Amino acid sequence: MLTDLARVPDPLACLDRLGPGGGVVLRDQDAPERRRWAERLRVATQRRGQLLFVANDPVMAEAVDADGLHLAERQVGRVSPWGLTSAACHSLQAIRRAERCGADMLLLSPVFPTASHPGAPSLGLHRARALSLATALPTYALGGVTHGSARQLGPSFTGWAAIGAFA
Repeated sequence: MLTDLARVPDPLACLDRLGPGGGVVLRDQDAPERRRWAERLRVATQRRGQLLFVANDPVMAEAVDADGLHLAERQVGRVSPWGLTSAACHSLQAIRRAERCGADMLLLSPVFPTASHPGAPSLGLHRARALSLATALPTYALGGVTHGSARQLGPSFTGWAAIGAFA
């Protein structure tokens, strides 16, 4: 699950739907209450057996004892991996850069049209599957993924991530 405080103002309320073994990526870099959310999510995810990743901020990730760091595509290669590191990828070139820079897993997006970026082009299921199969790294589908569309992903993905599907 990725946070988006504008769309889902209380990510804590979604954690039970995520289930044990799931993970949360705290995005919302510009939110003034981001540190408070990081601390609250750390306590809640530990209690539920879930992972917490902080996006693009290794200092905050370390300060709240997060499990890992999530890097936006533009940050891959600019910020050193920390803990478990996931990388956002939108192309084969980005996948190769994430591999070279030591990412542990990938979030490939957008697989389907998404509410986060209305009207933006998506990879489409066929291309997303091909990109996922082009790497040995665990790859999670992101972008327009719902519980229903997740069934279409097939074995080429390790799993899937979403914002609204857990709200």
